[in-house]
Amino acid sequence: MTIDSRQVAAGMLEAVPFARTLGLEFVEVAPEAEGGVRAVVRLPDSPATHNHVGGPHAGAMFTLGETASGAVVLAAFGQLLDRAVPLAVRADIAYRKLAMGPVLATARLGRPAAEVIEELESGARPEFPVHVEISTEAGKPTSEMTVIWTLRPN
Repeated sequence: MTIDSRQVAAGMLEAVPFARTLGLEFVEVAPEAEGGVRAVVRLPDSPATHNHVGGPHAGAMFTLGETASGAVVLAAFGQLLDRAVPLAVRADIAYRKLAMGPVLATARLGRPAAEVIEELESGARPEFPVHVEISTEAGKPTSEMTVIWTLRPN
């Protein structure tokens, strides 16, 4: 699988204006072993996104994680956009440690893309997880998130 990181980033920023509002930066979108996909998205440190203790607001971190998961979905299933619409079904986030400064969300596809596509082609509406780890730039994990996505046939 070949992934054009710049095309995925541009597509996400066009489709999701709120990601532009937060100033999210797409660091990497790349294939992984066995048909997997990984995306890394960065939330810069900005007083406009701080909470009451000076770190990134929980809503900004949620948006960061959800955006990284969306980049994974676009990279894995973008070729299907003419026949299916990707939609987030639900999400779960756990804020484990206080984050300070810029943070990175690393998202990974939780099921093989081929399996999801096969399910869609059989007439089903597949659901699949994207797992996200949010950490400081130094690599200290601060939050974890899972977003369940579906591909709704057109």
